[in-house]
Amino acid sequence: MQHRLLIGSACLLALLSTIGASLAYPLLPPLFADAQPSALNGFLGLPPKLLFGMALMANPIGMLLGSAVLGSLSDALGRRRILLLTTIGAACGHLLTAYALLTQSYPLLVAARFVTGVLEGNGAILRALLAERLEGPLRNHALSWLNGAFHLGWLAGPLLSGLSAAFSITLPFYIAAGGLLLGAVLSLLVLQAESAPGIQGGWWSLARERHAFTLLRHSPLKTLFLIHLAYTCGVAGFYEFFPLWLVEVGGYDAAGIAFVNMAMCGVMTLTALIAGRAHARDPRARVSSQAAAVALAILCVGIGNLWVGMAAIILFGLPHAFYNATLQAWAADRFAQHGQGAVMGLLSTTFCVAHIIMAFGGGLLAMFDTRLVLIVGGLLAAWAALSMRRWSRTPTPTQQEFA
Repeated sequence: MQHRLLIGSACLLALLSTIGASLAYPLLPPLFADAQPSALNGFLGLPPKLLFGMALMANPIGMLLGSAVLGSLSDALGRRRILLLTTIGAACGHLLTAYALLTQSYPLLVAARFVTGVLEGNGAILRALLAERLEGPLRNHALSWLNGAFHLGWLAGPLLSGLSAAFSITLPFYIAAGGLLLGAVLSLLVLQAESAPGIQGGWWSLARERHAFTLLRHSPLKTLFLIHLAYTCGVAGFYEFFPLWLVEVGGYDAAGIAFVNMAMCGVMTLTALIAGRAHARDPRARVSSQAAAVALAILCVGIGNLWVGMAAIILFGLPHAFYNATLQAWAADRFAQHGQGAVMGLLSTTFCVAHIIMAFGGGLLAMFDTRLVLIVGGLLAAWAALSMRRWSRTPTPTQQEFA
């Protein structure tokens, strides 16, 4: 029963957090690419697509900082404490986003997305919580179910924004804030209080000395970072720009984008229920095959017509869910001695770095053709698949290599 409550609480927080994070993705493209001139899409006279890319980039920049330090901070100060603080803070961030949209303030919108992103970096804490307190097949299943909760949030968030934005563009953010506050209260009741490790130092010194990037001093973790970065750059470019592709190629509005996203995330959520099963094959070889399938899906969007691209968007969710489940379970087993919060923080941070790179670089490429972003993303994911395949053929490192 204790394990069920732990898994259920973690999945609930993951769901509510991701609903809030994903709300803006169907809302922003029509505001910048298919709308009358406004204070948002005409800020300082800059091109709307460039403003769109900068608005996208603010949230992952915040998540980069949050993911880099929050997991390691929870290693030092306790999971429950940091989870509750970040959840309540993210709720406040959504309220600030709603106010920015009401006042048509582009600088405030970017700032609100940034602050919320910092606090949404707590996904690493949830993964570390399960990796630390569970063992064996149950841990693998729980991590996969947690991924399913994140995927379900990417389904529910855009669907919520697509449907409720017809009443008010700010209503989705009010709902997300209320959900996070409710989740914080429930987690306060369910998650057991813990004694923090006896690690000396204040918040700032701990964040500076124990952030996720300190793990890159270890060669295997550096290799993992580089490969995972290439893969996540492909995925980030896909996530960020397939809605814009739907607007340009299919003339979709926020509701249409939400329904396509719902189908894709539905596939990911259902796949995550079974993706944590044990397998005799080397995890790195499986990750390579899964990354190759993701690369193919992204390339099909970039070079295909509307119907081929839509099918690829939806089917993308299947190999991506397997990739996440396989890689996270393997990393939790292999690198546990570095602290689960730091290891899961590194994986989350990598995805944030990728979002920043692709939001900026993709914004520039999209000024020429949005399909270029998707093609480049597919090629990066393909390179990651080939690199992981080569790595899987090397002898299994000894434990001393990871110390």
